[in-house]
Amino acid sequence: MRAWSDLDEIDYSHFQDAMSDWFGDFGGFEARFNPVHALERGEMEVPDFEVELARRLTRRDGRPLPSEGLVERMFGRFAQAPDMIGLVHRARASGIRTALLSNSWGDQYLRDGWQDMFDVVVISGEVGMRKPEAAIFDHTLDELGLTAGSCVLVDDHPANIGAAVALGVVGVWHQTYEQTAAELERLFGRPLAGK
Repeated sequence: MRAWSDLDEIDYSHFQDAMSDWFGDFGGFEARFNPVHALERGEMEVPDFEVELARRLTRRDGRPLPSEGLVERMFGRFAQAPDMIGLVHRARASGIRTALLSNSWGDQYLRDGWQDMFDVVVISGEVGMRKPEAAIFDHTLDELGLTAGSCVLVDDHPANIGAAVALGVVGVWHQTYEQTAAELERLFGRPLAGK
C-alpha cells in the first residue's frame, strides 16, 4: 500500500485514516454499512468504491485523486510470497485439505495454479459474506467437508483469527513465513517448511 501511495502521490496517513474510520469496530452499525465491508461482500461495485475512497484521499500537492482504476493501482504492487506458496503446496501434497478464504476488493485475482494449491476457494464478494463473519467460516468448513476443530486458519488479521477461534477453528496469526511454517509443523506433526 505504501508503494501505491507513493505512485499516486498520496499522503499515506490519509489512507490510514480512511481505513481506520471505515473498519472501526468489527460489530454494530458502522461495520455493517461501511464501503470496505460492502465491497468485500459484493454489495458495492469496484468503481463505486473507488469514487468513495478517492473522495477521502488527496495527493500531497492537494490535487484530487482520480478514482478510475484506483483498486487496480493499489494492488498492482503486491507481490506473491513464494515461500508461502510452497508451504501450501507441501501441505496439500502431504494430505492436508487446503482452502483459500479471502476478503476481496473486486475480482482481480490471478487464479493460475490455484487448482494445484487449494481444494476449496471462497472469495468474499462471490459468496456475499466476509471475514470475520461466522457465516463465511461455516461456509468454508461446509465446502471442505470438515469440522471446525479439525481445521486451522492462517490469517494476518487478529480479528479474523479471533472469529475463527470462537467457532472452534485453531488460529495461526501469520506474521512471518518462519513462524507460520513452524506453527503448522507443530500442529500437523509433519515437516512442511521445505528447504
